[in-house]
Amino acid sequence: MKELKPLGVPQDAAGNSTRDKRPGGLNSEIQARIGHQLRAMYDDVVRQGVPERFAELIRKLDDPSAETPATKAEGSD
Repeated sequence: MKELKPLGVPQDAAGNSTRDKRPGGLNSEIQARIGHQLRAMYDDVVRQGVPERFAELIRKLDDPSAETPATKAEGSD
């Protein structure tokens, strides 16, 4: 079996880091504009709320005492 090595910073053949030395990321003005546009696009979705069938499913998944059909079938032997 092949041994897996941990991932790290990519390196070229000479062993030098290939990570870009320039500072990355977006400045705060650009981030604010992107955030504003995303909020405008998804605001209607957020206002719709969670459909009742999904809320019920979440309640069932969160209930540790609820048994799944597979669990009931296994226990009925």
